[in-house]
Amino acid sequence: MKTLSEAEWNIMESLWEASPKVGSQIVADMGGRIGWSRSTTLTMLKRMTEKGLLSCRDNGQMKEYSALIEREDAVKKETESFLQRVYHGSISMLVSSFVERKRLSPEELAELRQILDRAEEERYE
Repeated sequence: MKTLSEAEWNIMESLWEASPKVGSQIVADMGGRIGWSRSTTLTMLKRMTEKGLLSCRDNGQMKEYSALIEREDAVKKETESFLQRVYHGSISMLVSSFVERKRLSPEELAELRQILDRAEEERYE
């Protein structure tokens, strides 16, 4: 799976929230969210269907769309791409960057420690 473009993310978010949706529902959603016209939305739906990101079922009166990829899979792919592109794959550089720029709350620090503890435990299992 390739990473999604920003435009594709918008449509996928709509379908991940509720699916399936008919084209008119997605047109209304994209118009409200980001100001897309009907033709822009329909063009994106066609392209995304051709790319295998969406399924399209035509019942003769309207087309019904569903996401063919799970949100979790898209998030993992996007995270990996971002990590490689921006931090050359270094998780420690990523975390350091966030910690240096934002004051973390005690709750956030505790959560990070738990994540690291779990990762260390899994490594030795």
